[in-house]
Amino acid sequence: MNRRDFLKRSLMATAVGGLLLSGAASSLSEARGAEPDKEKKMKILVLTGSPREHGNSNTLADHFIKGAQEAGHDVFRFDAAQKSVHPCIACNSCGMDGPCVFDDDDFSLVREHIVPADLVAFVTPMYYFGISAQLKAVIDRFYAINGSIHTPKQAVLLMTYANNSRRDESPMLTHYEVLLDYLGWTDAGRIVAPGVWTEGSIRNTPFPEKAHRLGKGLRLQGERSL
Repeated sequence: MNRRDFLKRSLMATAVGGLLLSGAASSLSEARGAEPDKEKKMKILVLTGSPREHGNSNTLADHFIKGAQEAGHDVFRFDAAQKSVHPCIACNSCGMDGPCVFDDDDFSLVREHIVPADLVAFVTPMYYFGISAQLKAVIDRFYAINGSIHTPKQAVLLMTYANNSRRDESPMLTHYEVLLDYLGWTDAGRIVAPGVWTEGSIRNTPFPEKAHRLGKGLRLQGERSL
């Protein structure tokens, strides 16, 4: 083989090898690119407290869930007002991390989904300057799974109320903040919608779209939105 043929074959081999390496790198890049998408997928538990199926806070929940699902997240919704949840009776039988004496109601669904959840959404109207009784009953039952939910999670609050008073909002916001501080969870966003009293009145406000954007923009802790 003369020098010219040797150089020609060497160059061809180098080019083919480069293409193979490029293809392998591309495949690896694609494989790596698929992994973060899977890792970014969140498990979300939405807890609602309104007994009105088409109430204003439930409308926020609908839009929030739609946005979260569009982003590829797994969402489980628990409508407390349409479920059976017995109030906590402070018997301490659970020892703060064990079986509850009430094992025949729907709280088992909350227990099943809250432990692995990356984010919990609290959705409620203001009832007499506080969280609705239906949602509060669910939160009180957290006592029985206390040891299992003191893990890093995110939370959001979606609340509605009839008047327009920052002072009236403060008890619910303080409750939310203290709850998260106790559990070691991180606030991922709040939507407070004032001035919505009659059923459906929130539809003519920007709050449903804000709820949608909040759901769609969720990211796991430590990740930045592009």
